[in-house]
Amino acid sequence: MFTDFFYLLRSYGMKTSLVEWSSLLDALELNLHQCSLLQFYHLARAVLVKREAEYDRFDQAFQAYFKNLTDSSLLPPEFYKWLEKAIDPTPYNKEQVDVVWGKLTLQEIRDMMEDRLKHQKEAHHGGQKWIGTGGQTAFGHSGYAPQGIRVLGESHRHSALQVAGERKYRDFRDDVVLDIRQFQMALRKLRRLSDRIDAPKTELDVEGTIAATSKRAGLLDIVMKRPRRNTTKVLLLMDSGGSMWPYMDLSRKLFQAVNQDAKFKDLKIYFFHNIFYEYVFPDPGCDWKKRVATQWLFQNLKSEYKVLIMGDARMAQYELLEEGGSVDWAHPNKEPGLYWLQCLLGRYPATVWLNPVPQAYWTYYYTTRVIMDQGVPMFPMSVKGLEKAIDTLRHMG
Repeated sequence: MFTDFFYLLRSYGMKTSLVEWSSLLDALELNLHQCSLLQFYHLARAVLVKREAEYDRFDQAFQAYFKNLTDSSLLPPEFYKWLEKAIDPTPYNKEQVDVVWGKLTLQEIRDMMEDRLKHQKEAHHGGQKWIGTGGQTAFGHSGYAPQGIRVLGESHRHSALQVAGERKYRDFRDDVVLDIRQFQMALRKLRRLSDRIDAPKTELDVEGTIAATSKRAGLLDIVMKRPRRNTTKVLLLMDSGGSMWPYMDLSRKLFQAVNQDAKFKDLKIYFFHNIFYEYVFPDPGCDWKKRVATQWLFQNLKSEYKVLIMGDARMAQYELLEEGGSVDWAHPNKEPGLYWLQCLLGRYPATVWLNPVPQAYWTYYYTTRVIMDQGVPMFPMSVKGLEKAIDTLRHMG
């Protein structure tokens, strides 16, 4: 069963063993995938993928094998066909459209979309009511609305409050050839936060030896010092998907630098989309079934952790300031993103934000200004910006 899929995985660089493959077949016999292609994807990935670097290989192989199939568990299957091809936006009056859709809350838009999903029986394009393309509704794609839920399609104006039907399963690889040496050197500055342990002086103090020898006119004077204890604990929170895709290379650089040179006492990495709420996620796909309670982090990670947040700080105002925004449009949050950001800052005083958007554009985005007004030190996502961020962390908390 699926033997050719097994060999395809191996051809994409997956080191899938026969034991793991047998476990997957046993799980299928127990119907753990619930006869759903999407559930089979998650099941197979959980059983076959050993480490983060293999996610991308698995995704490529999965897409190649099942490229002619669609899954109906996210949206009704006919919507994939209806929204496959977009028409050009129809003529519209921007002010009128803004009046109609601009004042709706995310919950109101979500309720309207759920109603359309129940009653829409055919494709609609260029209109102002149904889910389609080229129109002026708060759901669909390739049209215009001041805000809304993008259903399939691609982002153009970054105005979607959330995205429905988009599978964010791409992950970070460890075989991408990138120049991450400078990022690694910058991260090493964090380890200078470590303290000297109260122990015998067993480590050669090179600088001290040079200074002492110089004072003795070249007569060698060896100076020893106590070893440094690695006490640095780091929590890295990374924005994934949506408007962050143009900055994925920078995200990969930081991710790889941290993983390849992670000589901290402890390192925790979690992901979110736009802003974190009551849950964060252990992988960039932000899989709802693998969510981790943010409150659990607060309870289990002490306030001594240094927090690095990486994201473009761009989102709809509703996501940051009102209830209802979330990674998954079908799972509204209970408190706004700003509430959780304030909780994070209260728990971890040593927190900085790395922003890949050029600094000259930060003030253009309202949500970026709100985040900065909370007292979060924000730095450009560059080597110099990372160095400044780490220097700031060294003097915080």
